[in-house]
Amino acid sequence: MSDEGIDSAEFDHKLDAEGLLCPEPVMMLHQAMNDAKVGEVVYVIATDPSTERDITNFCHFLGHELLRFDTSDGKYFYWIKKSE
Repeated sequence: MSDEGIDSAEFDHKLDAEGLLCPEPVMMLHQAMNDAKVGEVVYVIATDPSTERDITNFCHFLGHELLRFDTSDGKYFYWIKKSE
């Protein structure tokens, strides 16, 4: 999967965390979710495999909805909808 196939209408904010290691992607996601409005979608691109666990847990514990997750060519793609 490549970023070229992603329609920007599918998200409101894009977070590029490529090349960053734990805990940076989740810290950046936390800030992005603070900046987003309820109901908006944050699209995350990461390369750290631990984000699969960390972002899933982040959504679970903070109540945000993980709408979609994909992985391809060593990249991880997340669409997260902000809850209240």
